[in-house]
Amino acid sequence: MEEVVRPDVDPKRIASVLTELDPDANRPANVIETSGLNLHFGTKSILAGVNMAFARGTITALIGPTGSGKSTFLRTLNRMNDRVSGFRHEGDVLLDGQSIWAPSQDLLAIRRRVGMLFQRPNPFPMSIKDNVVAGVKAHGIAKGKQLDVVAEIRLREVGLWDAVKDRLNESPYRLSGGQQQLLCLARALAVGPEVLLLDEPTSALDPLSTESVEQLMRTLTPALTLIVVTHNLGQARRVSDNTMFFYEGRLVEHGPTSQVFDNARESDTARYVNGLMG
Repeated sequence: MEEVVRPDVDPKRIASVLTELDPDANRPANVIETSGLNLHFGTKSILAGVNMAFARGTITALIGPTGSGKSTFLRTLNRMNDRVSGFRHEGDVLLDGQSIWAPSQDLLAIRRRVGMLFQRPNPFPMSIKDNVVAGVKAHGIAKGKQLDVVAEIRLREVGLWDAVKDRLNESPYRLSGGQQQLLCLARALAVGPEVLLLDEPTSALDPLSTESVEQLMRTLTPALTLIVVTHNLGQARRVSDNTMFFYEGRLVEHGPTSQVFDNARESDTARYVNGLMG
């Protein structure tokens, strides 16, 4: 029987094809990792020794008393603290295995990949539509009529389209607080981030608006990875897969949300989640 001769297989070509079919195929399972991360403002230590991995497509809640380092940690993940006077770090933050502080890293590119939604709505002083596509235009992702399509898609995604479709050229400051926060979320999503950081995103919202944002957060995974600071322990239970508990400048405990809340390993964690602290 004649032997069938098969052409040589090029592993690099196979990897290239697989990447085209599934862009996440060759990416690390953890989208962000911290290694020996210490954070300081001047001589004051804010957070020490944080080693953490954030699995792609999950929601992680950051909980703990005010002043425990949660927001400083969150803002470090996309270098929002870099220009804060006195900020310095030790250790590293890896994004897809690459240091976010590597000389080759482009800060704008990092901010596109790791977006952020702040505690209070911060619409830009421009029209509703221009708010949504501001980042898209800045990064050259789309132009012309494509911007209209992007605006509609993202506003529909956050459930705001029906309320604003006839008001796209109006000021965003005429929207309610909850609608402004959804608009800011649409703006963050428009540039196609891989990770979204949320710093107490519902603390200034009423219960119905809070419920809308929480429902939306769940729909964003597994396409996105969400990391959210919240003082609302009920919210952490409802929306997150994993929870990190910060206390007195250190990461005390982390794990699946059900374990942290119902079977905490550390006494400080148990006291906090059961309302016995503060």
